[in-house]
Amino acid sequence: MATSILSALTAHPLLLAFSALIVIPAVIIAHDITQWFRLPFIGNKVDLPQTQPWLAFEKWSHQYGPIFTLWIGRKPTLIISDPQIAVDLMEKRSHKYSSRPRMVVMGEVYNGNSSILTQPYGKAWSTRRKLLHQALNPKALRLYKPTQEAEASRLCFALLSNPRGWEKELERFTSSVVFCVAYGHRIDSLKAQVIADRFRFMHFQASLNIPGKFLAETFPLLARLPTFLAPWKGEVQSMGAQEGKANVELLEMVKREVATAKAQGNPDAVPDSLCKLLLEMREKEPVPLSETHFSYVPASLFGAGSDTTASTLCSAFLGLVTHPGVLKAAHAELDRVIGSDRTPTFADEANLPYTRALAKETLRWRPVAVLGGTPHASTEADIYEGWHIPNDTTILGNNWAINLNEEYYPRPHHFDPVRFLSDSERAKLGIDKQPYVGQKAHPAKAGHSSFGWGRRICPGADLAANSLYIALAKLLWAYDISPIEGREYDIFAYTDGFNVRPKTFECVVRVRSQQHRRVLEREQEGAAAWLEKFTPFGE
Repeated sequence: MATSILSALTAHPLLLAFSALIVIPAVIIAHDITQWFRLPFIGNKVDLPQTQPWLAFEKWSHQYGPIFTLWIGRKPTLIISDPQIAVDLMEKRSHKYSSRPRMVVMGEVYNGNSSILTQPYGKAWSTRRKLLHQALNPKALRLYKPTQEAEASRLCFALLSNPRGWEKELERFTSSVVFCVAYGHRIDSLKAQVIADRFRFMHFQASLNIPGKFLAETFPLLARLPTFLAPWKGEVQSMGAQEGKANVELLEMVKREVATAKAQGNPDAVPDSLCKLLLEMREKEPVPLSETHFSYVPASLFGAGSDTTASTLCSAFLGLVTHPGVLKAAHAELDRVIGSDRTPTFADEANLPYTRALAKETLRWRPVAVLGGTPHASTEADIYEGWHIPNDTTILGNNWAINLNEEYYPRPHHFDPVRFLSDSERAKLGIDKQPYVGQKAHPAKAGHSSFGWGRRICPGADLAANSLYIALAKLLWAYDISPIEGREYDIFAYTDGFNVRPKTFECVVRVRSQQHRRVLEREQEGAAAWLEKFTPFGE
């Protein structure tokens, strides 16, 4: 039967043309319509807002439910606004939802998918993830804590002379921690070329990661056009080439330092870092990555734990100046547990539940990766709550809606660390009862979803959480962080893009007493001694 139909079409060119022009498109349309009605809510590309899409997605979640579909061309994108659904799909079924959608511009055009961020699930991604794990497992994280404490002490000391520059000091702190861990070098100034370049690359790449911005994502053939027909392509490729070159130069720097130290008979002269560790591993066993792709592994730590942590700390400052009771409660705990003769350390964390809860509440209140970071993609068809989810569906967890879901977080825009205190912790702090009675328990272990889900959870999550805790603990111990009298603050004034932070604002950062000042000056000396082994990058 099929053979006779094919013969008839071949014998009659007009019939063949009719099939190509009418029948085949009709079959495609019928297929798409079937998919539309098997997925929750139908939207289209016209609906996509060009700025702050998470706000529109949150609004639509109230109208269409916590899971709905937008169509970009013929490709479905599933938007999730409920933490339980996000966990059900991207954690409990992570074997189906751990890939990436094809990222034509941000991945293929920009750097040939060199980064773990854009790699689809598979062997190439697993190789990179395994290498990153060597530097970010619990044993390794303990080794970084003295450096994080020293950098946090240096941060607090710097604010004594530069309280108005607190945002830049936060950026220097997080950047230096990451560069010490990744390359064994510290950052003394944001004017250093290496850090200026890193911010430039990261912000440019983030600008590419916006749904609907590039038509090439819907029609990949457009990415193959020559640059004179697609001028956007030249800029993307140029910036990607610059980042690849910079990453290789950093790798070569550590390689030279290790070789020189060995030649001088003093291999321990080079501080331990992820880059040094990876080079040593590669000497023992070949790594199936090109030099450029290999160099992206240590470089990926910057995006995982530097700018994102600095942005979270900026949100903490905004939360503190708009909710002064939180600062008062934090001061009371720190004064009771730590006193005024030293600053807190990681060893105090178990005895500082309110401070620890404040860090978690900051992550929940204003998530940096506001749309869950980089999208997930399904690798096989699935059925969830009666809805059919086809293979290669893009999955976006709207962290804004998830972390501000009133069923899980009543009064969601109210900045209150009490949400993250256990019954026993509240009792110790003199809080008689849970003020958020009736709230659902968040299904994630952390109590929020700010670092992502499943196998694609941010690899630097624990490193970032440690930096956030120790910075907040020392800052809150040392300073009053308060609003400028008469100034109004907008808790919704945030930047655009996939990674967001508060728009620049001013506040008062004042050391709490002369005794606190003396302690900061004393501890700065110990911090400087520890950090001396990490040679700074020059300007």
